Amino acid sequence: MALRINDTIPDLTVETDQGTLNLHDWIGDSWAILFSHPKDFTPVCTTEFGAVAQLSDEWAKRGAKVMGISVDGVEDHKKWKGDIEAFGGATAGFPIIADNDLKVAKALDMLPADAYLPDGRTPADSATVRSVFIIAPNKKVQLMMTYPMTVGRNFAEVLRALDGLQRTYEQPLATPANWETGQDVIVALALDDAAAEAKYGTLDKKLPYLRFAKNPG
Repeated sequence: MALRINDTIPDLTVETDQGTLNLHDWIGDSWAILFSHPKDFTPVCTTEFGAVAQLSDEWAKRGAKVMGISVDGVEDHKKWKGDIEAFGGATAGFPIIADNDLKVAKALDMLPADAYLPDGRTPADSATVRSVFIIAPNKKVQLMMTYPMTVGRNFAEVLRALDGLQRTYEQPLATPANWETGQDVIVALALDDAAAEAKYGTLDKKLPYLRFAKNPG
């Protein structure tokens, strides 16, 4: 069954370069970001892992944990981190799941259930394992992005999306296109005008169904 937004992330026990971890225990009360890769020692993925390492302070500021997934073993992950840190100029302090048995890739619906890795495989054999999952403290998937092998992920957009999710989490609010932190937000239609104004103050009504609030606290 496909993994969808608002599904609970599978509670898997995984092997990483930092030891054995249980996903739900690791997430705890934090936000979490899982970002997956089809193989270690590949060029685009190395730049992406470097970008994640460079943003360590930004993840921490938002109370978010990050974990990589790659369909290779622990020892390869440890060696690859040397390249990641050399390229990115930052410590890659996050764990990387060793998914050489494809357990995580299949559980997160990134590969067919009957998939296997041939001997001497190339990244093309696991090309679909290039996704980002943002998970809320309630362990539910809030956002999914999947990229092709030829396009490096924009982690500034991952940060922006995380900001939007945290801003609207469990509130009757949404963010408009191209929203940035501090900008006005959209009030959900679940609230009529009177209820919305009682909760958020005077609204900026662009259309009967499009009402902005001034970045309510």
